[in-house]
Amino acid sequence: MKPKQNEWELFFDRHAPHYMDNTFTKNTLEEVEFIIEELKLPAGSHILDVGCGTGRHSIELARRGYKMTGVDISTGMLNEARRGAARAGVKIDLIHADAVEFISEKEFDAAICICEGAFGLLSSEDDPYQHDLGILRNINEALKPNGMLILTALNGMLKIRGATQEAITDGTFDPLTLMEIYPHEYEGMEGEKTIIVRERGFVPSELVLMLRIAGFRVERIWGGTAGNWKRKAVDLDEMEMMVIARKGLNGA
Repeated sequence: MKPKQNEWELFFDRHAPHYMDNTFTKNTLEEVEFIIEELKLPAGSHILDVGCGTGRHSIELARRGYKMTGVDISTGMLNEARRGAARAGVKIDLIHADAVEFISEKEFDAAICICEGAFGLLSSEDDPYQHDLGILRNINEALKPNGMLILTALNGMLKIRGATQEAITDGTFDPLTLMEIYPHEYEGMEGEKTIIVRERGFVPSELVLMLRIAGFRVERIWGGTAGNWKRKAVDLDEMEMMVIARKGLNGA
């Protein structure tokens, strides 16, 4: 299934060769240890990585003996993942698809959707209420009953605490959706480029409701910024939150 091309696809296609230079990518081993401890699944279990990017988590999980399937909207990021898997000597199934449109023909033991690989990143055409709910529903459909989901989401409370009335007036912050909208300049293969960033933040009660609607039951919500995952209370000023949820046997 070939997804429609949007701003994030273009950005990540161009940014892919430089993605692993970001500081938040440097704690992959610690993050994978955390994932394994939470999932408590034996080697050989099949895990879905939604918004897998360069495959940094999938590759390391595959090293540990897990069967991995990664989904990403960016062919550039998937190409980096293929090269990384080849260097590591592991096999990963990689699928080019928009997470909102991805329909799996397999059932997975667990899923991860972390580091804003898909969740909370909207294009100009995406409905801010349906985009992320659609991702959660697709993940739920892909999981076996009682399958676990580890999800990270941008902390909307931080966005609120940093917002100003001027930002609301000039349209760079939407208080209804907790979405920030701003231009971001970056270096692409053809030189400097600009993307209009649309990033949604969430509050814990909203995440619980969305996950219930999508057929999950939420077990825990923690503070969970990439590179510093811990089992700790949500910090109002932390960038991300982590949700641990399970697919309900009969829905939520």
